Amino acid sequence: MPSKKFSRNRSPVICFAHRAYKFSEAFSRRNLDFCYFSVCTIEELEARIDEVDVLVISGLWENKLLKSASKLKFVQSISAGVEQYDIELFKKYGVLLASGKGGNSNAVSQHVMAVILSFSRQLHLCRDNQIKKHWREMIGNPNFREDELSDKTMLIVGFGNIGKMISKYASVFGMRIIATRRHLEKESENGVMVYSHELLPELIPSADVIVLACPLTDETTHLFSASEFKLMRQTAYFINVSRGKIVDEEALVFALKNKLISGAGVDVMFEEPLPKDSPLWSLKNVILTPHTAGETRRYEDNILDILIENLKLLDKNDRPLLNQVLD
Repeated sequence: MPSKKFSRNRSPVICFAHRAYKFSEAFSRRNLDFCYFSVCTIEELEARIDEVDVLVISGLWENKLLKSASKLKFVQSISAGVEQYDIELFKKYGVLLASGKGGNSNAVSQHVMAVILSFSRQLHLCRDNQIKKHWREMIGNPNFREDELSDKTMLIVGFGNIGKMISKYASVFGMRIIATRRHLEKESENGVMVYSHELLPELIPSADVIVLACPLTDETTHLFSASEFKLMRQTAYFINVSRGKIVDEEALVFALKNKLISGAGVDVMFEEPLPKDSPLWSLKNVILTPHTAGETRRYEDNILDILIENLKLLDKNDRPLLNQVLD
């Protein structure tokens, strides 16, 4: 079905649907002439979905909403990933979809560097010692001391907006950057050598830090499993800020427990919230964050910048939209 047109006779009704984020408050500060409201639960959204022209959403999304959303014309996802949306259903109902790609690039990239620096400077162990009121003595064996990032090799798996921003920050610390992506457009981007995912087995052994920043697709599901972790250096660190299902979590836990790798920074898990019986909670060589790499004080405004640009394009019937997923 062709995408639905916006009426010139009335302002579209926007619904901000999120359990926690304050999009309505941030939107009100823009002083724009739109009708809008917020919901915090799927029940609230289901009750009012037939009023909505534009839906700003991510975690609360359910594909069944399309059947009862008679006025819905556009969904602005607040996340970069769009795997939760049934693309064929969107086409069927003539609803446009755009991602929040780029809205959290700075936040996620800075999070990655914070985790790398925490491991490199052993800040996670310092916090453990602080809780125990333990003063660590100087270390004689250089292999167990804090480290420096200069001349270390970072392998970024997924070289989109976030991957490129990570490489920018990492290069400031003197790191050597290599990257992979699904669709190889050119061999060098922004001074970084880029390879296809198929070459990962050849690249993994050379990396001191591996960062997952690729989207979840059928091709990338369990992209990192036991065979990939066995290829990593024992001194290497593994960081995932993409999606939990890209990693075989059992294989990761095995690699951490058996010291096949030095540590892991895990922001996304196979099951969220992470079950209380997960071994990841208690492993000392893990830094866990609850899928908050992209969450900052600027997050709402970053997404609203994308939304407002798309509203302008929709008003003029211009295509494509910013980060448009569907034609």
